[in-house]
Amino acid sequence: MTKTALITGVTGQDGAYLAELLLSMGYTVHGIKRRSSSFNTGRIEHIYQDPHEAHPRFILHYGDMIDSTNLLRIVQQTQPDEIYNLAAQSHVGVSFETPEYTADADGIGTLRLLEAIRILGLEAKTRFYQASTSELYGLVQEVPQNEKTPFYPRSPYAAAKLYAYWIVVNYREAYGMHASNGIL
Repeated sequence: MTKTALITGVTGQDGAYLAELLLSMGYTVHGIKRRSSSFNTGRIEHIYQDPHEAHPRFILHYGDMIDSTNLLRIVQQTQPDEIYNLAAQSHVGVSFETPEYTADADGIGTLRLLEAIRILGLEAKTRFYQASTSELYGLVQEVPQNEKTPFYPRSPYAAAKLYAYWIVVNYREAYGMHASNGIL
């Protein structure tokens, strides 16, 4: 049986490499891209398939992490075995200029995906991966960092990602989801 993956941030470097890897492993891959990323598709052009072809294995969906209705619809339509949340407004400097958008997309966007899994009753089926960041450590308290190093976020981006980190932990513990954080 073919596994299905949903990747947010599929037009980014990590998302494009992950899509390539999963396709090579026989997955069907669905990617979410913002409409404003229409011109930022160079990393995935070589794997793009016309959705009108028979049985495409790489399908793009327009969506945004701040649109819960659209995210819910995409998760419902794709019924993914795995969700990789790589989408983010990831520029630290920009996060100081747009702190509310950064918090909404990077922090609450993660909650929206977890809620979609829960609302659709996919807790036992869908595995969730949240891409975190070394920015969580911010003002480094120790070198090298490890899993017990305290977080000390120093930007709106890092604070939003910290919320995402802890909401993943909370949903794993509260709802028994297979939900993991990885610091890239």
